[in-house]
Amino acid sequence: MPEFYIGLMSGTSLDGVDGVLADFSSLKPHVVAHASAPFPPALHDELLALNSAGDNELHRCALAGNALMRVYSQVVDELLTASATPASAIRAIGAHGQTVRHRPQEFDGTGYTAQLSQPALLAELTGIEVIADFRSRDVAAGGQGAPLAPFFHQAWFGRPGEAVGVLNIGGIANLTLLGADGSLLGFDCGPGNALMDSWCASHTGLAYDAGGTWAAQGRVIPDLLQDLLFEPYFGQLPPKSTGRDLFNRSWLDGHLGTQGSAAPADVQSTLAELTARACSDDVLRHEGGLRHLVVCGGGALNGYLMGRLKALLPAAVVSASADWGLPVTQVEATAFAWLARKTVRRERLDLQSTTGARGARVLGAIYPA
Repeated sequence: MPEFYIGLMSGTSLDGVDGVLADFSSLKPHVVAHASAPFPPALHDELLALNSAGDNELHRCALAGNALMRVYSQVVDELLTASATPASAIRAIGAHGQTVRHRPQEFDGTGYTAQLSQPALLAELTGIEVIADFRSRDVAAGGQGAPLAPFFHQAWFGRPGEAVGVLNIGGIANLTLLGADGSLLGFDCGPGNALMDSWCASHTGLAYDAGGTWAAQGRVIPDLLQDLLFEPYFGQLPPKSTGRDLFNRSWLDGHLGTQGSAAPADVQSTLAELTARACSDDVLRHEGGLRHLVVCGGGALNGYLMGRLKALLPAAVVSASADWGLPVTQVEATAFAWLARKTVRRERLDLQSTTGARGARVLGAIYPA
């Protein structure tokens, strides 16, 4: 008998919402349907603006959360229609929300992570139970609150006796390392697409560098690359996580100010190299014997970036997650369907090796239909 859950993910790339309807009745979940929706331009701009301090934030966050839930609801409707599944057949929706601040362990020792969401509204709009706010319990338990997907990565991509890495390149890049001995490590490497997308939008008017073709036309600026790599975050040991709080346009502009005038395509090429180097350096630092690197998220569609990862990690087979049975735009959404099921079943996740939390916790808050 089917056991249906929906997972909804909107990440730091701010490109929209990905959703899956997955059946968990067998050992490995089966994705029945996938749908996505872009953010309306005004919502995209507001979500980006809310990553920085501004006027009237409480009011703006509340309305942006409402608007976000309407996009989420649209994706749910598309999933149900595409699969001819009634809402009553869905056990729960796992809704990530939109991260606008991520400052764990800062200020008072606990810190916070903030995902815009109005899960009660989503439950009203869909008539389905909603599981949300996955990260705050982990932060309360002394963890980073991110990344949360490594246990799902282990369940889907793990191979006994082989070292496998799973690299999700969204706005921020996060890495899961599955050791040949069964060990698990997960953390954020640094910027993924966020800096590249911002630079591309400023200089081409396009939201992103499709396929990395613009970056491929430029040349890496060695002095700029080294300056960017001096960022202390790259030298920190896990557990660690980051976001647009650090890797944002102001951070980039501060470094560019020391370089004089540079060709925009050369800067784009350098930013792609920064992402590739940050990720490959972490692989080599923590799992030098890696056999496979599975790449998902929007960055896996950047052919130039994938080529650089392959060149920097010649001993590993670098491939997209689609080669492992799950398309690159479905991995994170499926992970949040998986996490929602864990919450419904009151199953604890021990994230000490990824987030640094004090122990196993049930994550997420439940909003009944």
